[in-house]
Amino acid sequence: MPAFDLIDRIRSRLDELNRSERKVADVILHDPAAATGMSIATLAQAAAVSEPTVNRFCRNFDAKGYPDFKIKLAQSLAGGTPYVSRSVERDDGAASYGDKIFGATIAALDDARRTLDAQRVERAVDYLIQAKQISFFGLGASGPVAQDAQHKFFRFNLPVTAYEDVLMQRMVAAATHTGDVIVIVSYTGRTRELVDIARVARDNGAIVLGITAPDSPLAHECTETLEVITPEDTDVYMPMTSRMIHLALIDVLATGVTLRRGEDFLPHLKKIKDSLQATRFPIHDE
Repeated sequence: MPAFDLIDRIRSRLDELNRSERKVADVILHDPAAATGMSIATLAQAAAVSEPTVNRFCRNFDAKGYPDFKIKLAQSLAGGTPYVSRSVERDDGAASYGDKIFGATIAALDDARRTLDAQRVERAVDYLIQAKQISFFGLGASGPVAQDAQHKFFRFNLPVTAYEDVLMQRMVAAATHTGDVIVIVSYTGRTRELVDIARVARDNGAIVLGITAPDSPLAHECTETLEVITPEDTDVYMPMTSRMIHLALIDVLATGVTLRRGEDFLPHLKKIKDSLQATRFPIHDE
């Protein structure tokens, strides 16, 4: 089913839906844009139905589940400003587009929080805590996320690097060995070079962790993935909410590694923080 005709499909099939599913459809059709920012619990409450009813409704429209349905719904909306954000209109003022961007980011982060797979996080932390060295790869908007990860992970007393250049990424992948971990950040998971790089690294015995879209070509090449699902078409719009989720997931992983290191590791972290004191002006109480 093409994404762009989802709303029309819902309208045309209203008479085929049972009473509970019709309630879900009515809420969505009343304000499709608002529905894309709702969690499954919020939509179920608004429609006065159960969450399984919402999931059943989504599967009736060829979606794998509610997160997949929201992506299709967002893609079916014709509004937005191309190359900026789907949630912003051309005539929006600063108050309006500022509120929309913050609102969309908050909603996306909350949805990512609800769908975070704790078992996948634990497995990823297991790989990271045992790594001999860690490399973070990202291209385009994902490059700064890789740099932020290096900034967090260098504290853990192991070699950590970040690369935004695809040729360097390929060479590093070719030089990996068993015990090395490469973390690849890619919202779409469809960048050919990154998929090839993941395959090269795996062939050399490295662990490859992906922060990427589920069921993407990149996800299929990774040892483990943390899946990111947001209704943001980065083929058309500037990456915004997806990048914020990626940064939050890096913080989740860094926190997991810190906790695994235990209290004995805290003095080391304190020493790093204390090293910055001489670089700052003191705070004077007035």
